[in-house]
Amino acid sequence: MFNAQYFRTYITLVETGSFTRTAKRLEMTQPGVSQHIRKLETYLGKALIERQGRRITLTEAGRRAYDYALKLFAEHEQFRHGLDDDLLDSGECRIASPGSVGLMLYPYFLGQQQMQPNLIVNYSFAFNHEISTDLLNGRHDIGIVTEAVKHPDLVCDVWHQEPLCLVVPADFAGNTLSDLMGLGFINYYDGINHASALLNANYADEFRSMSHFRHQGFTNEVGMVLDAVARGLGFTVVSRLVLDTSPWQRQVKALALSQDVDEVLFCVYRAGAPLAKRYARLLEGFKEQRRIDKQV
Repeated sequence: MFNAQYFRTYITLVETGSFTRTAKRLEMTQPGVSQHIRKLETYLGKALIERQGRRITLTEAGRRAYDYALKLFAEHEQFRHGLDDDLLDSGECRIASPGSVGLMLYPYFLGQQQMQPNLIVNYSFAFNHEISTDLLNGRHDIGIVTEAVKHPDLVCDVWHQEPLCLVVPADFAGNTLSDLMGLGFINYYDGINHASALLNANYADEFRSMSHFRHQGFTNEVGMVLDAVARGLGFTVVSRLVLDTSPWQRQVKALALSQDVDEVLFCVYRAGAPLAKRYARLLEGFKEQRRIDKQV
């Protein structure tokens, strides 16, 4: 007999790799976990795991069962959340983005939640590739990412553009490429790509590669990268989103450049699962707020 709970237990076992950790996470007994796995194997007529001491490995049938179980629960979650798709001011919003985007998008969502008490915001900060995987597994409804995604089960649309800013210490007096090379570069996830695009557009005759710059450090938290710049340790290139929300705005400045370069943001969601109307309203509202902010 089909039992969804057996599949849920199996997913947890695969993810934790341990009967003990599975029992703890699901608030079950270890024999109860073992019973679920045995009954699932009986139902499918195949062995799903092989035990090697305390370790488990998946059989070929086990790997296929795991993939099916993920798809099963992803479709279930989409169905459940899709029941209130027509409501504009209520329902759960499950969204993910890199930190550079979430610095302003998440506070905006929280502000909307304050005005609409029936709106529930579940926001995750993650890297682009993690967001795509989580979308496929049904953990989020949409993702806002900084790189285009190509996957047959995902829809990826251009959503918004933010200008890139070359940010230097507030007392930095230079403006040439050699001045920047002397200052050094502070890197972060996407930092090299952003810097390469902006410097190539504005110093085309001189710029060759970011490998020619002295790298002064790296942080995987883009919200902190301007701390290093404020301390005079180097320059970086971030989107206007990051600069506008930084607590170090007064200790840094955006260098004036002749050529603008934008960071393109993409909205990604599962194919065959149109976005609920509340998402369209929230995302359009955010873009309108950004347009207002830029005019001030």
